[in-house]
Amino acid sequence: MKVAKYFWDLNENALKETLKILKNPKHILFAKRMVTLLSRCDQPKELFSLISKKEFIEIWPKIRSYWVKVARESDFRDWWETIYEQILEESGGGGGKSKKPKGKPSTLFIKIGRLIRDVRIRKGLSQKELAIKAGMKQPDISKIEEGKKNITTTTLARLCSILDIKKIELQP
Repeated sequence: MKVAKYFWDLNENALKETLKILKNPKHILFAKRMVTLLSRCDQPKELFSLISKKEFIEIWPKIRSYWVKVARESDFRDWWETIYEQILEESGGGGGKSKKPKGKPSTLFIKIGRLIRDVRIRKGLSQKELAIKAGMKQPDISKIEEGKKNITTTTLARLCSILDIKKIELQP
């Protein structure tokens, strides 16, 4: 991976130093540099040419924690969180230590998610189109539709408004 592609604001010496930092998760600037990289990179293959998927699973919680501190909301962070979850699922939880969320999605979340999905499909919208209209990211719509994302009533109201859902039956 050519780090200059993602660190265009650094000179040659700083680029060399950044490459060393990115290979050392214990470095004090590691999380900061990784957040910069991940906020500019949307190519998992490029990231995984720099670090392995196993390393990513190990370091992601630290990176996510730092990222939340420096940016309350981040579409890229949400996107990489989805990549992290997919890798965990593929790897069966990441090397013996289960880091998957525990438990099953709530029945209520699943019911609401299915309703949103069904109406979205009937209206001929893709997840991406709905996400754009709602000011969200597609992975979040996917998680909502699967019942895996707890959403605020404001988000639910916004989605219902966009999809013209007037009533949600919560009883079985």
